[in-house]
Amino acid sequence: MPATWGRNGLNRQPASGGKHTGMNLHEKYGLRRVINGYDKATHLGGARVLPEIAEVVSASLGHCFHLNELQRAAGRAIAKATGAEWGGVTACAAAGITLGVAAAMTGTDMGRIAQLPDTSGMPHRAILQKGHAISFGAPVTQMVRLSGAEVVEAGTANGCRPWHIEHELAKGDAAAIVAVESYHTSMYGGVPIPELAEIARSAGVPLIVDAATQELRLRELVASGPDLIVCSAHKYLGATTAGVVAGRRDLVEALLLQSSGIGRGMKVGKEGILGVLAAFEAPMWREREGWSARENEKAQRIADALANLPGVTVSLDPDPNGCPFLRVRVALEEGCRHKPDSLKSALAEGDPSVVVRSYPFDRDSIYINATEMTDEDIALLCERVRSALTA
Repeated sequence: MPATWGRNGLNRQPASGGKHTGMNLHEKYGLRRVINGYDKATHLGGARVLPEIAEVVSASLGHCFHLNELQRAAGRAIAKATGAEWGGVTACAAAGITLGVAAAMTGTDMGRIAQLPDTSGMPHRAILQKGHAISFGAPVTQMVRLSGAEVVEAGTANGCRPWHIEHELAKGDAAAIVAVESYHTSMYGGVPIPELAEIARSAGVPLIVDAATQELRLRELVASGPDLIVCSAHKYLGATTAGVVAGRRDLVEALLLQSSGIGRGMKVGKEGILGVLAAFEAPMWREREGWSARENEKAQRIADALANLPGVTVSLDPDPNGCPFLRVRVALEEGCRHKPDSLKSALAEGDPSVVVRSYPFDRDSIYINATEMTDEDIALLCERVRSALTA
C-alpha cells in the first residue's frame, strides 16, 4: 500500500507490513502547524513531498549506492524530461549556481578544480545584468563569488542592453554570463534569455540561468538556449531538498566534478538524487493540464470565499514567474483595518501560523498561493483572513 498524506504529514507503512501509522511531528517537537499560502519556499521547508516520491526516498534509506551511478541515472532522466543534453543533481539550486560558475572556469581540469577558489590563470569574470543582482534569501552575487569568480554587473538598475554585456565580454577573462529567471526580474528592462544565449554563444562563454522556481517551465527554458539551467527539486517538483541542473553535457559533467573540490561541502545525498528521479516519474510532471486546472479551482474557491469582505478587492492573477497557475490577490483598500504588513503579521501569529506574501511592486495587496494548501488549509486560511479583517 503506498504512502499517503494525512492531516499531520506522511502516513507510512512500516517495513514489516501492517496498517499505516501516523506521527504527529508538531506535537512531538513542539512545532506550530503552518498553513502555507505563500509559495513553495525554502524558509517554509520547501514543498510537501509528493507521496509517490516520499515512498521512493523512504525505500532508499536502508541501502547504499554508488553515487556516481545515481548521478548517471539522474542525468538520463533529466535529459529525457527536459530536452537537455544532460542533467545532474546538486544539494540545492544555490549550490548549483556556485558549482555551475566553477565548472565554467575549470572545465574538467582537475588541477583547476583543486585550485579553486583561487582563480589565478583562468577566466574568472562572471557577467550579470545589474537588475539580476537579486536576493532570494541570500544574494545571487554571493553564490557566484563563493566559486572564486569576480561578479561584474552590467547595465543599470532599471535596464540593460546587449551592448552593455558585449562591452564587458570584450574586456576579456569572462568565464560565464549569469542570469536570473524569476518574478524578481520579470519587470526589469534587461536582455531576455534567448538573446542573451546568442550573445554568450558568439563570445564562446556559457550562459548559466538561475531558475529556482521555474521547474514547470524547464523544457521551455532549455529550448530558449542557455548552456546550463539551475532549479530546485523541493518546490514545484514536490521532491526532497536538492537542486536540478540541465544543459550541455560537458558543463554538467564539469559541475559534478566539483565534488572533488569546493563542491565537497555542497554534496547531495542519495535521498536528494532519488527524490529527483522519482519526481520526473510522478504523475504531476506528466499531467500538467490537470494539475493546473485543480490548482486554479482551489484559487477560485479562496477568491469566492473572500470576495465580499469589507475594504478589499479580490482578483485572480497569473503567476509572475509564468508558471501555469493563478494566485489570489487581495487588494486592501483605503480605510481597511489592515495594511499588508500588519495583516501578514496577524495571520502568522498563533497556531496554526498562516503565511501569505506581498511584493514590492504592489504595496497595497497580499497574495495567496494555493499550491501547498489542502481543502482544510483553505477553510482555515479563509476563516483567519475574515477574522483579521472584520473582528
